Amino acid sequence: MTARGALARVIRSAAGRAAAAEAERCELCAATVPGEHPHLYESGAAEVRCVCGPCSVLFAGDGAGQGRYRLVPRRRVRLPAVDTGVLGVPVGLVFFVPRGDGTVTAQGPSPAGAMRWEVDAAAWERLAGMCPQLASVAPDVEALLVNTVRGLDEHWIVPVDDCYRMVALVRREWRGLSGGDRVWPAVERFFAELTERS
Repeated sequence: MTARGALARVIRSAAGRAAAAEAERCELCAATVPGEHPHLYESGAAEVRCVCGPCSVLFAGDGAGQGRYRLVPRRRVRLPAVDTGVLGVPVGLVFFVPRGDGTVTAQGPSPAGAMRWEVDAAAWERLAGMCPQLASVAPDVEALLVNTVRGLDEHWIVPVDDCYRMVALVRREWRGLSGGDRVWPAVERFFAELTERS
């Protein structure tokens, strides 16, 4: 084998190892998971975990996981305009997550990750009275995702993993103090690519 061929083989091998190391893995059984995969919400850590299809089946029932893990649903529902001003959150790109304990958190993406604050639970109840679909939002694993930046008026019930994808997108694309010229077109594409599913 020539030196050139050996070098090419080493480079291919290193690239293969790097790709394998970067591949996402199921956080329960360590199997490699595809780009689009299910997630579990771990209540103790209040975090979303990647899982493979077979492991997700174990948590499909309401009683599965004994409350420690909950399967993040896949449902997305586009809502008509919702007056989120009653929640007192002056941010145009934000998601609201009702919690199992009755509280509601609002989180907005920033270059440093998600900013988080509590929302008045009574105000959330008033909003749910105006938009009855919000009463169906599953605590901890679904959210109301809102984008009113740059003239948009998007309101969705989505899985929380969609919200975290949006936070990661903003963090990745943000440049300078105002976000630069990449972040807002990327956010608009994110919302344009959302599709309803049950």
